[in-house]
Amino acid sequence: MGFCPQCDSTEPLQEIVDTPTASITAPPVPLAAARAGNGRQRLETGINEFDRVLGGGLVSGSVVLLGGEPGVGKSTLTLQAMGSLASSGAGVLLAGSEESPQQVGLRAERLGLGTAEIDLLTSADVDQVVSVVAKNQPDVVVVDSIQTLSVPDIGGVTGGMSQIRECAARLVRVAKTTGTAVILVGHVTKDGGLAGPKALEHIVDVVLSLEGDPDRGLRALRSFKNRFGATHVVGMFDMQHTGLVEVLDPSKAFLAEWDMDVPGTIAFPAVEGARSVMVEIQALVTESPHTPPRRSVRGVEASRIHQILAVLTRHCSIDVSNKEVYVNVVGGWRLVEPGCDLPVALAIASSTLNRPLGSLAAWGEIGLAAEVRAVPLDLRRREEAKRVGIGTSIAAEQGSRLRLIDAMNRSGLTV
Repeated sequence: MGFCPQCDSTEPLQEIVDTPTASITAPPVPLAAARAGNGRQRLETGINEFDRVLGGGLVSGSVVLLGGEPGVGKSTLTLQAMGSLASSGAGVLLAGSEESPQQVGLRAERLGLGTAEIDLLTSADVDQVVSVVAKNQPDVVVVDSIQTLSVPDIGGVTGGMSQIRECAARLVRVAKTTGTAVILVGHVTKDGGLAGPKALEHIVDVVLSLEGDPDRGLRALRSFKNRFGATHVVGMFDMQHTGLVEVLDPSKAFLAEWDMDVPGTIAFPAVEGARSVMVEIQALVTESPHTPPRRSVRGVEASRIHQILAVLTRHCSIDVSNKEVYVNVVGGWRLVEPGCDLPVALAIASSTLNRPLGSLAAWGEIGLAAEVRAVPLDLRRREEAKRVGIGTSIAAEQGSRLRLIDAMNRSGLTV
């Protein structure tokens, strides 16, 4: 038009971009000086299982993402850790708007932490949380949860992709510049993954997942990413009315109610990091009124079950094509290693033939040709089976050949 229709000005239009200034700036430092000044590496939470999964404790300036199903105990675990840290003289801050201060106080009283020096900040504005952290610089900040925070100057609903990404980025920035360790509690989707953009897991330093069986009190804390320690480390807890209690011997906890005289049950020594845990694998094969028959799997990848069923049908004359098959790992434990193939196959065969396996442990990977292959850490698995009192073990050894039908014959499941 050549002029402004409101003020009749003929000056050209200019675009003005409002760039927010950073509230916290950190000057560059030499690498040698950064290493020399990093004397305080770890801040122990006082919960041994939590510290072990973290790699020895919280690292100053680190950001930890803790996810899990609703009601699994994420808030309980973080509040217990904060209470232990506060009792040791560390400054702790609990921020978020998921619960009111009265609700947090009731939980703290139930956990025996009513007198703990924990600062509470009920706010959904991430900038307010960042401002308090930058001003007070506590040792540890717990944000419960990251999905309840929002950025006022960014569009999108609270808990949306853009909101979560920006909130996490600002919290990571304040953690790195102040040296405060930040724990972000995150929700999960119905598929079990952490809600929000995948970039959320990339920008944090540690990704933890708290899992458990809804029917039992056992909880497993897993590490999927750790820039300061080993991954695939598992800590065990038992949910009681006084909070999460550490489980010092997970194998005995998982096998406490194991009835070895029932068909379809077998023990498997799983190895997670440096720990060997004996778990119970159950299988149930029954007649099906449905077409096709139902397949229900908990704790094991469903694709592995379909492969094992095909091998049993083709090479062992155990046809379950018209039967329902249920496979469960007791206690909510999740198995991802291929060594669980052999115990799953023996449990399914035991239930199909209605023959109990007795006191038996097994491990090994099953190929499509029905060969049983050796898996790593064989000696550690044998020692764990012997420690809990299991007399017989079936496994493939390095350099030897073992067929699935031979393993079934050794277990007393002669077809």
